[in-house]
Amino acid sequence: MLIVEDDQLLRSLCSRKFVDDGFHVETAVDAEDGLKKIASQKPDLVLLDLVLPGMNGFETLQKIKSNPDKEISGIPVIILSNLGQETDIKKGQELGAADYLIKASTTTNEIVEKVRKILCA
Repeated sequence: MLIVEDDQLLRSLCSRKFVDDGFHVETAVDAEDGLKKIASQKPDLVLLDLVLPGMNGFETLQKIKSNPDKEISGIPVIILSNLGQETDIKKGQELGAADYLIKASTTTNEIVEKVRKILCA
């Protein structure tokens, strides 16, 4: 799986939690790096922040889901953001996010469970 998150502490915490739970994890600090890793590694799932330097998470999600390569456009993307407004959640869903989690109200255990649920679906 790939975690695209610019906050070093959160990226490290999530990465460590997923590794401890048996996942292979790659990380990216911004959308550009994330899109390169998605193209080269085709991860099983992407955990995507919305507030990123350069291209934002909505634009990144749109690029993933509109990719002509079905192996890329078919990758499930879970948004993990502090943007919790209903309009943001709706936009994420409309762009094809598999789920939308709000950082402040979601534990790392809950994130892992959501990922497992989506990967096992």
